[in-house]
Amino acid sequence: MMVLSMFLAAVANLLHIVITAYTWVIIAAALVSWVNPDPYNKVVQILYRITTPAYELVRKTRIPTVFGGIDIAPIIVLLVLQFLDMFVVGLLFEIANKL
Repeated sequence: MMVLSMFLAAVANLLHIVITAYTWVIIAAALVSWVNPDPYNKVVQILYRITTPAYELVRKTRIPTVFGGIDIAPIIVLLVLQFLDMFVVGLLFEIANKL
């Protein structure tokens, strides 16, 4: 049981790191979008390629994402990421501690 407990704790840690990294990527892409970025810049292209799939998932829902010309899709994605971090990662840690 100790091996399973350590495995679940490792998965929870890894998932937390991935969620945190993606959160920072979303924040960086949102900050870059406020200025007039060069669309041929490699960093801008990478940020947009990484964040566009998550934004498109949010925009496909019935939730309006544009208010007064401001796109709130990044905020919704950040909220979902924080929920997943608190709920799923927390649940995995609790299960690992119980084993």
